[in-house]
Amino acid sequence: MLSPFRRIAIGAVVSLSLVLTACSGGGSSNAGADLELSDKPVTIRATWWGADARAKLTNDAIAAFQKKYPNIKVEGQYKDWGGYWDALATTTAAKDSADVVQMDELYLASYADRGALYDLGKAKKIVNTSQFDNEALATGQVGGTQYALPIGVGVLSVVVNADLFKKYGVDLPDDKTWTWDDYARIAKELTTKSGGEIHGAAGAPGFDAGSLKYWARQDGGDLFGKDGNVSLKPQSLVKMWKFGLDLISSEASVKASTMVEDQTAGITAASLATGKAAIGSAYNTQITALQKAAGADLRLLQMPRAGDTKANFFKPSMYWAVSSQSEHPAEAAAFVDFMLNNQEAADVLKTERGIPANKEMRGHLEAGLTGSDKAAVEYMNAVTPGEAPVVTPNGGSGIEPMLQRYSQEVYFNKTSPEAAAEAFIKELQGEVDAAK
Repeated sequence: MLSPFRRIAIGAVVSLSLVLTACSGGGSSNAGADLELSDKPVTIRATWWGADARAKLTNDAIAAFQKKYPNIKVEGQYKDWGGYWDALATTTAAKDSADVVQMDELYLASYADRGALYDLGKAKKIVNTSQFDNEALATGQVGGTQYALPIGVGVLSVVVNADLFKKYGVDLPDDKTWTWDDYARIAKELTTKSGGEIHGAAGAPGFDAGSLKYWARQDGGDLFGKDGNVSLKPQSLVKMWKFGLDLISSEASVKASTMVEDQTAGITAASLATGKAAIGSAYNTQITALQKAAGADLRLLQMPRAGDTKANFFKPSMYWAVSSQSEHPAEAAAFVDFMLNNQEAADVLKTERGIPANKEMRGHLEAGLTGSDKAAVEYMNAVTPGEAPVVTPNGGSGIEPMLQRYSQEVYFNKTSPEAAAEAFIKELQGEVDAAK
């Protein structure tokens, strides 16, 4: 299964854990009262990670916001992924955080649990959440409190190269009924009918947290419980890895060594994108990049089923949150509301930060989308996600590299799925415990 590799800024969160021992309330003097916008000149800061292209679009949206709220000046700041988390940890510990911060699911609980984020439930008069699915809103909640709002959301999908299916005479599956057994059978058929020219599957599950989360949820569980501890069942891991081992041994999938190479190469240079495999897994929002890289007819199919459980879920691309240190939480909340709920902002930002979590904005943009962008929205509208997963707890942000390490040991036959499952859960829980 595919997973876009990104450097995990563990150092930034560790720094926050060590330095920021208490930050509740911050600089806000009206944290417990109904927020009211000031009619006096106010300056707030907004910070995000991303490249120059994102910065240009964000600054254009900021300009539109300032036209609507002429008394509010927004100073935008941005850095690359790693530099962003280092800077956010440092400024938060120094009680000099920007008023509005872009947040990631991996680190949301780390900041929320230390009181670094404002309770957006206190900003209901300013921030409208009526166009968000409850499952989407829940992705920004920690302990039942709304600390962040998702900007965009995605859902897991199977991506197939329809050109390769046609070339080798293999029928596309009925994705409303297919199972993991069907997945394995079809992948093997593609390998066989191609004479080994390609492999059916681009990899085995277990190299990204999303695939593990799906296998846990289809088994009636999840990665983490509401108490913030690891709730993953060992048998879910064992099932996932045994399925992957069967794919590899039957040559339905690329070899384990190729999977590791694909992780380093990145999603747009891996086996599915280069036409060396016909089936892979990705979030629906990645289809445009994959299609461009592959130069082929790629299509989105729903994930295979293992029973009637709704295992799919909304994955937030990123969030907007308000710092608890803000002296101007009302104005910061107004900025968040504008960025998420205003059509003018949507027209500027489009899907740069993902398919809008706001259903009205999503529908507004959908009419102007074409090709793979339109397919991504249509796919998400067709998927019924289950209950939102518990946000990754403090200490759990290293789950993905940890999972990749154990998956490699299993797929290279250095350890058994059973032993790896026990060790993985123990190590992950240890990281969570150490962060408490």
